Amino acid sequence: MVRYLEIMNKRITYTIALLVMLLLGQMAHATFLLIPMDAEGQRNHLKAYGVAYWALERDVEVTWLLNYRGGSFMMKYADALERECKLRGVSYEAIADGQSTSILSEIADPGVNMDAVRLQKAPKIAVYSPKNKLPWDDAVTLVLTYAEIPYDVVYDEEVMAGVLPTYDWLHLHHEDFTGQYGKFWANYRNQQWYIEDVRTQEAMAHKLGYSKVSQLKLAVAHKIRDFVMGGGFLFAMCSAPDSYDVALAAEGIDICEQMFDGDGMTPNAQQLLDYSKTFAFKDFQLSTNPAEYEISSIDIDQRQRQRVVNEKTDFFTLFEFSAKWDWIPTMLTQNHSRIVHGFMGQTTAFRKQYVKTSCVILAENKELGEVRYLHGEYGKGTWTFLGGHDPEDYSHFVGDPKTDLSLYPNSPGYRLILNNILFPAAKKEKHKT
Repeated sequence: MVRYLEIMNKRITYTIALLVMLLLGQMAHATFLLIPMDAEGQRNHLKAYGVAYWALERDVEVTWLLNYRGGSFMMKYADALERECKLRGVSYEAIADGQSTSILSEIADPGVNMDAVRLQKAPKIAVYSPKNKLPWDDAVTLVLTYAEIPYDVVYDEEVMAGVLPTYDWLHLHHEDFTGQYGKFWANYRNQQWYIEDVRTQEAMAHKLGYSKVSQLKLAVAHKIRDFVMGGGFLFAMCSAPDSYDVALAAEGIDICEQMFDGDGMTPNAQQLLDYSKTFAFKDFQLSTNPAEYEISSIDIDQRQRQRVVNEKTDFFTLFEFSAKWDWIPTMLTQNHSRIVHGFMGQTTAFRKQYVKTSCVILAENKELGEVRYLHGEYGKGTWTFLGGHDPEDYSHFVGDPKTDLSLYPNSPGYRLILNNILFPAAKKEKHKT
């Protein structure tokens, strides 16, 4: 009996030792960490971008697997990285070296529309946003905060002081670069927030040596243009894209009516516009009616009854590009869904006839003939424009509460914003397999 027990104890000890060895072997072979970004494999797409950014901040090179399982991320395994995924609720897979090699081999196949791009440095991010409180939120700052990606807020004073070249990526908040205060005058001129915003903007213009807000905003637009020309990455949403281009085209022209700047418009202002100065748009018409909630004819706005579509059927489609040849637009359109639910804003969508042929259209609603997502180059840098205000609030109005992104961790619309966040970190380089 004693002999039997001794034999059994040895067998149990051997079994435990074998299991420990197998477990240690598995851990030793888990040399990479894969963050899948497909619909089935990822429970929090938005925070996954934050993990990738977190890794880059710590000098961990991240490989962006374009079109592989929704645009997955792969990096060298580390306990701290795995722990970060667990803390943030991000799905991940610990894989062996052979598995990573197999994935890269699959991606490198000329017959598949996939590629691998190295992300090497966490981009330094700035958000151009007013310091005074306004009754709306900004989708970019919301998602940066949710994804735990750090950013700095800059506005006119900082921009004019020359801080932009110290950043890699700049987002333009809900802004009116024409100096017309978002054309909110008709509906909100008696609201305290509007009165305070006008006072604050005028005070800043005078402080910086300009007699009008429109003059200061044009000077800021030129600083932003120079930032892009020098190699910066620009991203803008809602009213910023079209108001920015309108301001550039109207250089030297007064396009503001008396209630905005104290005097009337330049006669024949429309005929004096110079479309060669713009990034994306051409041949547009100014909206000269101060009571109209539009800056120009670029935008298609449902609230002006120009856009007839039901919310339930309002979708736009992301174009598919060649990952191996057109890797930049491929990066910007990575998603777990090619169909994205539409969302409105002060600028909801861009009329296709006003888009320059040099632009790359990333997404559109073909049925309505509208462009939703645009990209282009200027000098050494790039710009990207996205229509709409909040991807998860279809018709966000002044005073509406901010979106709780914990309710939308897999938002395809918000993923488009975060694609742009990581874009400046990319370096195209073929992997050895």
